[in-house]
Amino acid sequence: MRIKLFDVEHAGDYPQMSSLSIAGPYNVTAVGDTPSRRKIFICKATTAAQETPCARKILANLAHHAYRRPVTDADLKPLLAFYESGRKDGSFDLGISMALRAMLVSPDFLFRVEHDPANSAPGSVHRISDIELASRLSFFLWSSIPDEELLSLAEKGKLKDPQVLSAQVDRMLADERSSAFSTNFTGQWLFLRNLTKVTPDPDLFPQFDQGLARDFKTETELFFDAILRENRPVTDLLSANFTYLNQRLARHYDIPNVYGAQFRRVSLTPEENRGGLLSQGSILTVTSYPNRTSVVQRGKWVLENLLGGGPPPPPPDIPALAEHAKDGKQLTMRQQMEQHRANPTCAGCHSRMDPIGFSLENYNGIGQWRAKDGGSVIDTTGKLPDGTTFQGPAGLKTLLTTHYRDQFVTTFTEKLMTYALGRGVEYYDEPAIRSIIRDASAKNTTIPALIHSVVSNPQFQTRRTPDL
Repeated sequence: MRIKLFDVEHAGDYPQMSSLSIAGPYNVTAVGDTPSRRKIFICKATTAAQETPCARKILANLAHHAYRRPVTDADLKPLLAFYESGRKDGSFDLGISMALRAMLVSPDFLFRVEHDPANSAPGSVHRISDIELASRLSFFLWSSIPDEELLSLAEKGKLKDPQVLSAQVDRMLADERSSAFSTNFTGQWLFLRNLTKVTPDPDLFPQFDQGLARDFKTETELFFDAILRENRPVTDLLSANFTYLNQRLARHYDIPNVYGAQFRRVSLTPEENRGGLLSQGSILTVTSYPNRTSVVQRGKWVLENLLGGGPPPPPPDIPALAEHAKDGKQLTMRQQMEQHRANPTCAGCHSRMDPIGFSLENYNGIGQWRAKDGGSVIDTTGKLPDGTTFQGPAGLKTLLTTHYRDQFVTTFTEKLMTYALGRGVEYYDEPAIRSIIRDASAKNTTIPALIHSVVSNPQFQTRRTPDL
């Protein structure tokens, strides 16, 4: 094989490849041999009489994993029909390929099917089977199908044993596939998925591009993964004094002595004004407008995602902020918001959001530190409706990890439950959430402890028969 690279462009400090040309291999005389092919073709047919039994064995093995349960003759019959159709028109491999295509569009593969017991009353609650529990657990922690060990335990009915289930959670978290949990959970909870959609004004933020957005995302994912794997208290997500940086991101944050494109763990000092999620470019960028920061969006994000108490929707016809005073002088963001809050209709919600947003105003629209806004020194003091005062990012972090610690832990648990169950949290889930937090508190309220508590909770292991 010959690989030719060309059209290399530079973006920021690092080259980016915009085109790739692959040629070969040439003069192929037989099917290749790869690890993925060996996983599919678990037997070989050397005679025509061996082909159908071998095809049946191959398809039974694939369907067992694809459908995440024992396979019946009724499952295999349509797959073998597709195999025979492909085999008639071509080779044995083509027959398997046709059956595999049919398998991948089967509802049993595309959907996680959970069955209610026969004659179960509408609204009744029942424990899901071990097979169904294996899928719930695997998609929760791996975003993928159960592996052989998990599926085998489920088929033997051993997954309902609390000790066996706990051991499987530990094993799955230790597996590299659990990195999908860090990626997908942070994408959903922290809005990291929105980083691909943000478009800061290139005139105001010329240093921003999709490469920087990817670095933002990588930093947050690696940071979350470290808190998870080091078994740290969940509050360390807000207060930890380290992060993960490469050279470009370190320069963006004005942090010295970080070189190269590879991300590495970097200890932070208070003078660098970094540490925890609220100082990371990913969060600060997705909560800003293209041309400026947003006190409201940042305050609303903290209330909804960290404290679980977002404001109601704004009334219609809200006027835009006035950027200049009557004499033409540019107003600071605080002055603009003070004018906005003069409207009694707006004051109620803004009294909760704005103080939080103002504490983060030292970070610009793409997360860089600044001391002034509109030529004036930024005032980061805040006062909540209950009289609590704080100042700047450090004051906000302290507030969240002390005064509002329990509220943050509860909100994080609710977000974790939403991700694990694939549905929103309802009022009837509140006792379960309190139980999960109580159990995890005995183990320092770490993320693994919360995961164990979620998985062992009846909400994760039961299903409600739908109402008619």
